[in-house]
Amino acid sequence: MSERDQIIINKALELIAKADAKGLCLRVLGAIAFRLHCPRFGHILGKNRAITDMDLVAYSKQVNQIENLLLENGYEKRPTSIAVVAARRRIFYDKQMGFSVDVFLDKLEMCHDIDFRGRLEVDYPTIPLAEMLLEKLQIIQINEKDVKDVIILLREHEVGEVDNETVNSRYIARLLSDDWGFYYTATMNLNKIKSLLNNYGKLVEDDKKLVEDRIDRLIKTIEEEPKSLGWKMRAKIGKKKQWYRKVEEIQH
Repeated sequence: MSERDQIIINKALELIAKADAKGLCLRVLGAIAFRLHCPRFGHILGKNRAITDMDLVAYSKQVNQIENLLLENGYEKRPTSIAVVAARRRIFYDKQMGFSVDVFLDKLEMCHDIDFRGRLEVDYPTIPLAEMLLEKLQIIQINEKDVKDVIILLREHEVGEVDNETVNSRYIARLLSDDWGFYYTATMNLNKIKSLLNNYGKLVEDDKKLVEDRIDRLIKTIEEEPKSLGWKMRAKIGKKKQWYRKVEEIQH
């Protein structure tokens, strides 16, 4: 890990600790969360995987206090003219280090939505493992770094029905049982990742087998979860209608 990466991680941890001291719920997601939660198998990411920004999530009811916290710690607020973006996130900038800080409010709204309300208290200093996995599985055009993130997450953590250092498959299954579009994207990506395991030479056979078994157990739990009427009706339409949101990259 480069010195710059470590500084950005330390800055994130410092912000989260200061928020916690003020009774504010602030958690990290994205690349930093994977570095923090997967220290044993992070080498699979490769030496050239740099941290380019800081992604945080907070509750909208605490947004004013969260904004003040970042301003007090030297981060500059970057206004956006896009109303829908302004409603769901706040963008800051670390001028000294030259990186952006995105603070998402309540939800991550990308190809599919991940709702964090009532879930940020589950883990610290990151979002829960289930949401870390969903953050990657919701991507329509999943790329190699996202595939690697899922692999290291599932290599390092058990799949079960609780949240404590475990990927909560029951929570994921219940969430996807009410949203056919998210279900389709997530299961498509899980099967794709399983098919790519042999491409990574740094994974020994036991590692590959363990990740494959955990993917299979997760898919089994998802498939066995009773589906809502809305899910069943949307499933009949299938891919004839677009089931995901197109995400445009926002330049800071």
